[in-house]
Amino acid sequence: MKVLLAQTDTTVGFLSQDASRLGEIKMRESDKPFLKVFADFQTLKAHTRIPNTYKNWVRRAKKTTFIVKNQAFRYVSDPSHAGLIASCGWFYSTSANPSGGAYDRNFCLQNADWIIEDDRGLSELAPSSIFKLGHHRFLKLR
Repeated sequence: MKVLLAQTDTTVGFLSQDASRLGEIKMRESDKPFLKVFADFQTLKAHTRIPNTYKNWVRRAKKTTFIVKNQAFRYVSDPSHAGLIASCGWFYSTSANPSGGAYDRNFCLQNADWIIEDDRGLSELAPSSIFKLGHHRFLKLR
């Protein structure tokens, strides 16, 4: 699977359905999982069990990452980013930089198979909020 470089709803990111390829590019430990992004709520529910208490919150959240049972995911409603994701159903997503490093446009261009740049350009923005969801409570991580 190819690696895409695109402006996500939060920052410049690599997108792919091949987690090992993303890990290789980012020089990241192989046991560290990647975030999955979805543009369709039904596809999200087919891949992840969301506690009933939080389904409406997840569906309406913007720029928010959720973790359930050590699986991180984000439901993207931003039309400019969701259209790209919808074409394949879901993608693994990660920031476009070496693990622990800063954004470097040259690094991104060298490691992406396809570059998708729209009128927003490619720029770092504020990261998403992160919440860990349990059956009866949640914890804000960022």
